Amino acid sequence: MESKQWLSAALLTLLLALAGYSISLLSNGNDFGEQNPIPYISKPFQFIESLILSLWEDQLSGEGVAEQEQSSAKPVSPDLASCHRSLTSGGRQVNCCPPKRGYEEPVMDFKFPNPSSPKRVRRPAHLVDDDYIAKYRRAVTLMKQLDSSDPRNFMRQANIHCLFCTGAYNQVNSSLLLNIHRSWLFFPWHRMMIYFHERILGKLIGDDTFALPYWNWDNPPGMAIPHFYMNGSLFDNDRNRDHLPPQIADINYNLEESGLGLEQQIASNLHLMYNQMVSGAKKVELFMGCRRTAGQEGDCDGLGTIEVSPHNILHAWVGSDLQPEGENMGSFYTAARDPVFYAHHANIDRLWMVWRRLRGNVPEITDPAWLNSFFYFHDENAQLVRMKIRDSLDITNLGYSYDEADLPWLNARPKPSIPPKIAKAVLQMREQNLDPAFFSPDFGPEGRTLSSTIWVKVQRPRRYRSKKEKEEEEEVLVVYGIEIKGMYVKFDVYVNAVDETSTGPEAREFAGTFVDVHHGVSVVLNEGDSKRKMKGVLKLGISELLEELEADEDECVWVTLVPRGGSGDNTSVEGIRIEYMR
Repeated sequence: MESKQWLSAALLTLLLALAGYSISLLSNGNDFGEQNPIPYISKPFQFIESLILSLWEDQLSGEGVAEQEQSSAKPVSPDLASCHRSLTSGGRQVNCCPPKRGYEEPVMDFKFPNPSSPKRVRRPAHLVDDDYIAKYRRAVTLMKQLDSSDPRNFMRQANIHCLFCTGAYNQVNSSLLLNIHRSWLFFPWHRMMIYFHERILGKLIGDDTFALPYWNWDNPPGMAIPHFYMNGSLFDNDRNRDHLPPQIADINYNLEESGLGLEQQIASNLHLMYNQMVSGAKKVELFMGCRRTAGQEGDCDGLGTIEVSPHNILHAWVGSDLQPEGENMGSFYTAARDPVFYAHHANIDRLWMVWRRLRGNVPEITDPAWLNSFFYFHDENAQLVRMKIRDSLDITNLGYSYDEADLPWLNARPKPSIPPKIAKAVLQMREQNLDPAFFSPDFGPEGRTLSSTIWVKVQRPRRYRSKKEKEEEEEVLVVYGIEIKGMYVKFDVYVNAVDETSTGPEAREFAGTFVDVHHGVSVVLNEGDSKRKMKGVLKLGISELLEELEADEDECVWVTLVPRGGSGDNTSVEGIRIEYMR
């Protein structure tokens, strides 16, 4: 074992020397004139970098090898030598790359804080006191005053999100770009990001008990943007003026005002939360998102319930309607420039914990490919740290907790908008007046554009399931082959709806929603890099819905896709089917 380590060290030294020589030859005369120039990288140099990074990571990841060998899928990790400039969804250049490549800095594996350290308690933002607000503003002010060379600087912190949502990095040992959204990487990566951000803020003000607040938008008293984000260092000028406090959040925002009164909006929010946290989230993949592992063979595009909404929706709701891509919050590449981003994601993180508790704290995923996926962040001492997903799963070990808050959405189970027997009769009459070809659920490889509402008849594979089958598996409505052609896309999905135009999450017929927020498209600078575009999949749990619509023994159901916010022309789907998930 020791001889292998000595050989690796010698080879690493040689490769570093070659890399330094290559850089001196290749970087002359290749400055793009930007703050963080990226020289042209030749094929030989890419090869050297790849070997360096592989050795560097192998030395860091001795543990977990046996587990990895038990699974054919490989963990995801970023190639820090591969940072690209990007284009926004609207075609404007953005460069989030750090001034140093990862292997130019010493790196350490993540270590849990000392168990005897003071605990950080995250409180609902609408309940914090003036002393806390003053402390938080001071911490952010100091963060913004740090030099741009300091990775703890506020813009450098914001750019971390930009790096991982625009495909700025390749995956290690792959030409495939890395994105932490729209998959099971979403929850742990964001937990890591705000964990380090929180500790940096505490370090800057010398308070090791400092904790971020959470925007409690799933509870009526906390649904408005917290008032202290409206001035000082926590203010952001690029927010939608119509959505500032005391206006409460619309967590099913259709890119146009709902027109609902206060009580109606609260009810709509709570009904949506019930769907996203309870009836639509009974299986791990439905809540967490699809199983993304390393390489093209492990790529996927499927959001979990909370990521699609309220997460994506509130990004769009807060972002400025005067900026071309909803900046800041409304576009992922700029979202973390708004301090409210961190309160928003603290609540997302809290809801992950709540969901785990609702299901008895049973480990949601034991796949080594997920547990051993890792990412890099700078800690409160500006030290580059490598953290695995397995390290992020227990917030007690991370030294923080959440103040308890009411969960009123647990009692907000939607009811059918029309008695099910009447609805079925109306739907049968409607069917008689239409050409059967019109409501086929298979639209072919070219897909069908959502320029108007789509109404189709979907066959259920099984009409009857035993009690045990119903307990062990979820019936899932799958909208597949989703192609995004514009910057913002939203459509809602209904089952056996008679009048979907005048109903929303408050109706049991509402099965779920799909939302795509502005992000960024990587410019692939290096020859051979992959820029493959994958079509998305939306999976919606409907077992409870079918029972309450008295359709759980029917041969088929009627499914309606309703484009929202004028985004239908930007969207096409290949079809709709039903499957079962254990």
